Amino acid sequence: MKLNTKLFKIVAAASIAFTVLFGGIAEFTPAHASAATVSASSKASKIIAKAKTYMGRPYKFGAKTGNTSSFDCSSFTQYLYRLYGVSLPRTSKAQSKAGRYVSKSNLKPGDLVFFYSPVHHVAIYIGNGKIIHTYGKPGVTISSINSGWWKTHYATARRVL
Repeated sequence: MKLNTKLFKIVAAASIAFTVLFGGIAEFTPAHASAATVSASSKASKIIAKAKTYMGRPYKFGAKTGNTSSFDCSSFTQYLYRLYGVSLPRTSKAQSKAGRYVSKSNLKPGDLVFFYSPVHHVAIYIGNGKIIHTYGKPGVTISSINSGWWKTHYATARRVL
């Protein structure tokens, strides 16, 4: 048993050293974190950063996927996630069935959050109680999930990363 523990420590140390040597260290990740977690977190950061480049972009119901001159809520999420290798259905209702359920108290950046009942709106959770999405006059905007209309109409969330 001691040999396995010693071998694990050696492999873990070598892995960290190799990562720092060849990949740099953008953020420290505990040795017990899975590669999938790191990958999902990195992908979420990229999706959110790209979404922010569209701030103020007009809302248009039924906007075609891939069209970046205007978006509706689900074309926005579908477009952004597709850029990073995640295929989502076209409508918010269909997107609300993708991935796996996540409770509001366990949201992580990159999770999709849905509103109304039945679902008619989707947004991207960006952390700290904030979402980025598009609707009406503001177009692509950031809102608080814990106040006003968004708080009272929250329906569910899904983790797709």
